[in-house]
Amino acid sequence: MTQTTVCFIGAGNMSRSIISGMVTHGYDPQCIYATNPSQPKLSALQQDFGIHIANDNLAIAKQCNVIVLSVKPQLMQQVCQQLSTLDLSSKLIITIAAGIPASRYHDYFKQPIQLIRTMPNTPTQIGFGMTGLYAQQGVSEQHKQLCQLIMQSGGKTLWVQQEDELNQVIALAGSSPAYFFLFLESMVDAGKKMGMDETQARELAQQAALGAAQMVIQNPQTPLATLRSNVTSKGGTTAQAVETFEQGGLRELVDNAMNHCVARANEMAKTF
Repeated sequence: MTQTTVCFIGAGNMSRSIISGMVTHGYDPQCIYATNPSQPKLSALQQDFGIHIANDNLAIAKQCNVIVLSVKPQLMQQVCQQLSTLDLSSKLIITIAAGIPASRYHDYFKQPIQLIRTMPNTPTQIGFGMTGLYAQQGVSEQHKQLCQLIMQSGGKTLWVQQEDELNQVIALAGSSPAYFFLFLESMVDAGKKMGMDETQARELAQQAALGAAQMVIQNPQTPLATLRSNVTSKGGTTAQAVETFEQGGLRELVDNAMNHCVARANEMAKTF
C-alpha cells in the first residue's frame, strides 16, 4: 500500500473503523493523523493504533496529502470553510458523510478540489467492510487508486458511476449491518423467552449468521432463493418459520425500510 500521509478530521466510530483496518493491514501508523475537538476519542486512537493526534485541523491538514472528512453532516460546512484557507489543489479529499452531494463541497471550499465521496460501513474495523466510492470527472486516476487502497484495507470496495447510486449503497451496505444486528438481537431475545440463556442463544444465532453468509459468498452463482429452498424441507420446521416471516410481510418491511433509508439520504442532500 502507498504510504502517504492521511489526516482524519473527526475521531468518531467510522474514523476508528477505517484507521483500524488500515493499521491492521499494514499501513504505517506514523503516516496517519486524526484531529478532534475533544481529547478522549483521540487518546484512545493513539493508544490503540499508535497514530498521531491533534486538536488543530488546519495545522494537520496542511501537512497531509489526504484529508478524510469524518464529521457529522451538520458540522461539515463549518469544517470545510475552515480548511478552505489552505491550498488544497494537490490534496485528495475523501468524505464519508452520507447525503451531502459533491457539488456542495465545491461550494464550501470555493476552490478546485480533488474530491471522492465514499460510503463505508462499520465492519471495516475488522476487515470485512463494504465501501461505495464515487469520483467526479476530473479526479486523477492516481487519487482514485489511492482512495481505493485506503478503503480496501478494511474490506471490499465498489465504484458507482452516478452519484445518486451512493444512496443505494447506504441502504444496501452502509446502514445494513444494523439491520442484521437487529435481526440477531430479535433471535436472541426469542431464544431467551424459550428458556435458553443469552450466551447460548447468541452463540447459536451468530454462528448461523456467519455460516449463512459464507454459504452465500462461496456459492456466487447460486441464487439466494435456491440457497433458502435447499434448507427448507416441505412441511418441516424451517418451512414453518419462513412461512411465518412471509405472512408477516418481511419482504415488504425490508423494502420499505431500505426506501426510507434512501429517502433520508435524499433529504440530507437538500438540508446540508
